[in-house]
Amino acid sequence: MATRYEPKTAEPRQQARWAAADAFSVSNDDTGRPKYYVLEMFPYPSGNIHMGHARNYVMGDVVARHKRAQGFDVLHPMGWDAFGMPAENAAMERGVHPGDWTWSNIATMRDQLKLLGLSLDWSREFATCDPEYYGKQQAWFLELYKRGLVYRKDGVVNWDPVDNTVLANEQVIDGRGWRSGALVEKRKLNQWFLRITQYADDLIDGLKTLEGRWPDKVRLMQENWIGRSRGLQMKWAFAPGAAPAGHEAVEVYTTRPDTLFGASFVGLAPDHPISKQLADSNPEIAAFVAECRKGGASQAEIEQAEKIGWDTGLKVVHPFTGAEVPVWIANFILSEYGTGAIFACPAHDQRDLDFARKYGLPVIPVVRPEGAGDDFAVGDEAYTGLGSIFHSDFLNGLDIEAAKAEAIARIEAAAVGEAKTIYRLRDWGVSRQRYWGCPIPIIHCETCGPVAVPAEQLPVELPKDVTFDVPGNPLDRHATWKHVNCPTCGGEARRETDTLDTFVDSSWYFARFADPKAEAPINKAAASKWLPVDQYIGGVEHAVLHLLYARFITRALSDAGLMDVKEPFAGLFTQGMVVHETYYEGHETSGKPRWVEPSDVRIETVDGQRVATRLSTGAALTIGDIEKMSKSKKNVVAPQDIIAAYGVDAGRLFILSDSPPERDIQWSTGGVEGAARFVQRVWAEFDGFEPETPANADVDASLVRETHKAIKAVSEGVEHFRFNSAVAKLYAFLATIRQHDKAGAEAKKTALSTLARLIAPFTPHLAEEAWARLGEEGMVLDAPWPVFDAALAADDEVTLPVQIGGKRRGEVVLPRGSDNAAVEAAALANPTVQAYLAANNLSVRKVIVVPDRIVNLVAG
Repeated sequence: MATRYEPKTAEPRQQARWAAADAFSVSNDDTGRPKYYVLEMFPYPSGNIHMGHARNYVMGDVVARHKRAQGFDVLHPMGWDAFGMPAENAAMERGVHPGDWTWSNIATMRDQLKLLGLSLDWSREFATCDPEYYGKQQAWFLELYKRGLVYRKDGVVNWDPVDNTVLANEQVIDGRGWRSGALVEKRKLNQWFLRITQYADDLIDGLKTLEGRWPDKVRLMQENWIGRSRGLQMKWAFAPGAAPAGHEAVEVYTTRPDTLFGASFVGLAPDHPISKQLADSNPEIAAFVAECRKGGASQAEIEQAEKIGWDTGLKVVHPFTGAEVPVWIANFILSEYGTGAIFACPAHDQRDLDFARKYGLPVIPVVRPEGAGDDFAVGDEAYTGLGSIFHSDFLNGLDIEAAKAEAIARIEAAAVGEAKTIYRLRDWGVSRQRYWGCPIPIIHCETCGPVAVPAEQLPVELPKDVTFDVPGNPLDRHATWKHVNCPTCGGEARRETDTLDTFVDSSWYFARFADPKAEAPINKAAASKWLPVDQYIGGVEHAVLHLLYARFITRALSDAGLMDVKEPFAGLFTQGMVVHETYYEGHETSGKPRWVEPSDVRIETVDGQRVATRLSTGAALTIGDIEKMSKSKKNVVAPQDIIAAYGVDAGRLFILSDSPPERDIQWSTGGVEGAARFVQRVWAEFDGFEPETPANADVDASLVRETHKAIKAVSEGVEHFRFNSAVAKLYAFLATIRQHDKAGAEAKKTALSTLARLIAPFTPHLAEEAWARLGEEGMVLDAPWPVFDAALAADDEVTLPVQIGGKRRGEVVLPRGSDNAAVEAAALANPTVQAYLAANNLSVRKVIVVPDRIVNLVAG
């Protein structure tokens, strides 16, 4: 009788074997094997991981183990993205030091990750809050400073007046600070910037080299974020006697010069120089501009917000018609895009249309769709499609592109503008007014200006004796750390108290993993061996900023001679999230639900309805939406809970099998229980293997063919990130082995040996136990990936769709390689096909067979 598989003892045993063998450490030396670098986006040490995190790391582990079995030298490291505001929030809320909180969380999460049996090279682990790491970051930051890629200027920022800090756009929710809830203001502060715009063209053009290895949607998102556009920059002269002091014209940029004859108004951003000048002398305009500053912080929020404006009373002259056009200040115009001013054609831009309808401004269509007449008009939706120009004098009858070219030519001939390429991308503001971040290695001297900290004084470490009893940045209040002598003149000076945006920390960590102990920021030889990352895995929410910044910094460091690669990630996969129901009871006085963890919930069906009850109190709960696992809503499932109940491999198997990896997966107890049953069935097959069973020619041959088919299907599933398909084939292959219970020992052992190697990336502990039970030598971890014979792996039968009139009307299953006559006869005899022909009174005139692919019936 077969014994039961016990994951609680088997899994620690196998992890101990791997640790004793130092199985996952790799050398930077030349081993003669091809390299493969697998990396998951490293985690923020928030305190605990959940199965949402686990899905990301387990996917990477499947790739790493598969590539190792294929003979690659695999680098698969792990580290911690450890700086950031949450640690400071914890310091304020719990009275602990951000460093103590962070390092404690790292220790907890490291232990949790190790439970998952991941093939990680822990010898390369680091945290970005370690001076050993951020000191090297300061070194290359100063190298970019020397090269002119780092500079300081006034910039508009999101300012939280309660926390006294700059917030990223993502930290502004409904116009309020994400932690304080205060209304966010837009302020101009002197900030440090990285000159990412210098690489705008290269960053766009480089996306072409990633085609096929990066998701198309991510490449498109990056291209749109950079926003390279070819347009017209032109001047609209003020009407006689209407010009404000010091201004003869309003300069605008447009990508739609073909719509110039549809101009309804000229719009200014609230912080455009003319807007500011008007506000200085008009309290009402000043109040309006101040109101605009309280709006959304991101471009998306600005575009979605209600459009509001102020008629300045100024007029400009249309460059073609000579008509006077009003000048408005509008909240939806961005000062940092183009010139901070636009001409508006409401008929063909939705924002302009919303604004024009609200304030009763003209809406003049100048592009009509094909087939429309001169009476074409728009309602509440702007027309942005293709068409021909009308109501536009010399542009009439031209298509959009031809009209753009002609309008630009006329404006240039009149010497009031020129064609110009601009970018939506803006230089990267990296200053943050907070303690828990990488100190910016600059000293400010009244005599010498900004001075780089000398190399021998790096790292500039954060002082540990800080307090968070008052809002704002503790570094501003730390006299002994802040006040220093100038390295150049020796006079009194002060350190820069802003710290770096955490996106800087993650913009190069993949290169540091090549040699985390190197004296230089990047060991150039090691980086040349390992980079680029062959397979990068992480959430699509990082598709723009993190990935764009990493691509930029890699180029900048390469140009500075620190490494030899320009694209950091050769392959990218963006996985879906793990989602779970939410549960809550009552509401706090703030109106927020009191969330309850799934482990404290009992679900029952009463009168056909699912009812939730809190186990610890018996209170009735409300079943909320299915959402991404998050600590804030407590809908998380902890890996240790799953491991205790079902084992590591069952949890790994479920999160790999339930959905395509790019899609969200809904966590279910039933799903992981099913995976646990599969683990037991696999073990039973190995535990019950009889090595003395005599050969059985026909059954053995059939099992050999099915084994090669399984190798082919699982290999292709892993290679193409179809993990759920690969797991489905493993389920089917196990069933096939059980069906071939009369197979001889040699064929059966070959099949089982293959199965052990095929399941190893997915359920590595079970695979090791099965490998040992089969009597194979060493560890399955070191066994080569099985190779299939193409002839044996080919299906004996093929399914051919039967099309009539170009649409599928049935299908036939035939032996592979059937001759055309047999295919034609089967297609004509198919009952579904016959019924369709009869119902539509059709007769087959011709049959076209594409061997082993498709059958087309020409009928009439």
